[in-house]
Amino acid sequence: MKVLGIIPSRYGSSRFPGKPLIDLMGKSMIQRVYEQAKKCTDFTDVIVATDDQRIFDHVKSFGGLVMMTSTEHASGTERCGEVIEKYEDYDIIINIQGDEPLIRPEQLTDLIRVFGSQDVSIGTIVKPMSNESDIRNPNRIKVVLDKNKNGIYFSRSPIPHIANTTHTNWLDKTTFYKHIGIYAWRTKTLQELLKLEATTLEKLESLEQLRWIYNGYTIRTVETNIETPNIDAPEDVEAVLRLLA
Repeated sequence: MKVLGIIPSRYGSSRFPGKPLIDLMGKSMIQRVYEQAKKCTDFTDVIVATDDQRIFDHVKSFGGLVMMTSTEHASGTERCGEVIEKYEDYDIIINIQGDEPLIRPEQLTDLIRVFGSQDVSIGTIVKPMSNESDIRNPNRIKVVLDKNKNGIYFSRSPIPHIANTTHTNWLDKTTFYKHIGIYAWRTKTLQELLKLEATTLEKLESLEQLRWIYNGYTIRTVETNIETPNIDAPEDVEAVLRLLA
């Protein structure tokens, strides 16, 4: 089974322009993501997919594999789709978040190995929540699972909703799962997904995976107890530096 890890990397982030090239104790963020991904021995190759010449040149400078892609893509999924037009002989594609400089290779291994089951076409990672405030935070994506560990709905709202109770601590009632946004697809599945039209649910929640579920695709989840900080805005850098120290 040939597995390609793709790291989409844009220069023009609205919250933090140029963040792939910020210095994190002597290495750029994109270099740290790339090197962490390469530690996963289940990958056949890892490639950075960028829309910016500065990132392209930088990845080349540290010996990484990189491809220039369109500036018109609306998501990392679309950018991965352009890459597989050239790298089409891979069985599994993993979309690795470019703002996760501390990503753990064992998480990637667990996600890849879920494809040992032939009925899995899409995979992602979830983590049990331990913080009540996260349940109500719209920036923390929640997911409800079925008995086979497939995600049956993803939302920015608290799901499941605890009805008919005055109990204040929802974590005592059930396990709430947070979505860790790393996706994996069979190559054929990704090609199919890219042809789907946006749906109302996706637009309302601003979550592209709802397009896939609406169209009948199942998303198998892998549970982890690991969560590493990502860098979404300048104020997130300090937490990563503390862990690198």
